[in-house]
Amino acid sequence: MNKPRGKVARRAAPNALVFSLLETAEAVEARLEAALSPTGLSMAKLAVLHVLVEAQEPLPLSDLAERQHCVRSNITQLVDRLEKDGFVRRRADPDDRRSVRAVLTAAGERAHGQGMRALAAEQRAIMSSLGAGDAAALKGVLELLAR
Repeated sequence: MNKPRGKVARRAAPNALVFSLLETAEAVEARLEAALSPTGLSMAKLAVLHVLVEAQEPLPLSDLAERQHCVRSNITQLVDRLEKDGFVRRRADPDDRRSVRAVLTAAGERAHGQGMRALAAEQRAIMSSLGAGDAAALKGVLELLAR
């Protein structure tokens, strides 16, 4: 027997909606990455700098990995790139000879500030395409989906 078209369309709609949500998230992330690009940062690099700024002290790479919810090898590679850029430096951990701490440099503090301003500006640009009611409704729906 043939199923009514309405039921098929209703079943397909949730899949389309979920994929649309994922595509939108990807597009927003691409815009944020592009906004950061002139600063020499990526979202991942900015996130590490942000953790160091908030900590207000050098952190072991294992702590950085934990706070970023990633494996230590990823943090090691990110810190390598940040060190090459002059934004962090490594320092031996005085409490554990096997451990290394990431230290934010003055250039890293400046880059963090520039990156956060670029990120905020792009976030405002993204949100400016929505009316206040739409933004509030979207926030509510996203909070429901995150539960």
